[in-house]
Amino acid sequence: MTVLSARLAATCSGVRVVDLTTPLREETPIRQPPEPFANTSRFRLEELSRYDGKGHLGAPVHWITGRDGLDVARAPLSTVVTPAVVLDRTVDAGADPDFLLRDRARAGVGAEDGALADAGWLLHRTGRAARGADAAAFANADIGSRTPGVDPECARWQARETPIAGFGVETVGADAGPAPAPEPAFPCRSELMGAGKPGLTSLRSLGELPPGPC
Repeated sequence: MTVLSARLAATCSGVRVVDLTTPLREETPIRQPPEPFANTSRFRLEELSRYDGKGHLGAPVHWITGRDGLDVARAPLSTVVTPAVVLDRTVDAGADPDFLLRDRARAGVGAEDGALADAGWLLHRTGRAARGADAAAFANADIGSRTPGVDPECARWQARETPIAGFGVETVGADAGPAPAPEPAFPCRSELMGAGKPGLTSLRSLGELPPGPC
């Protein structure tokens, strides 16, 4: 056993690791933006070698507002391996396909600023992961591909006034669908990436984490 592996074994003793990523396969939901935006082609797998694809970390550099920021290769480990706060909004999102986090109180963090200050990631649970094997149901395709998200003012607050390292969601993008409608368009990407805060999308198993700090 190497010194590193010994340290990891000691550190992780008694710790349960929960995988929140989405497997990448042909039925994996992908972004379907409305016109005039061009849609992404469906994923198709041609096996050249065996690999394991997952949900992804959206680094700041991949959005215009964060073009001078870090890419995934340069993201500090402290950004990825860090505590989190889980906001469980499955009831709200289940009743309203257009559900948005609108302010501190509705985001559920107004009374937990201390906990949030100690957290790295803010994770938004909407119950969307339960539909992950059905792309149409996942995106509410029968009513216009509407999915939950964050309104511009709340996105601005997360980016500029909170100490979070990043924002994670169960949907295929941090913004609500259809995202181009708000002003600015794609407010989560625009604000968070511009503030150097990455996003995590297509998370799974958030229901296995307790609401609140974890």
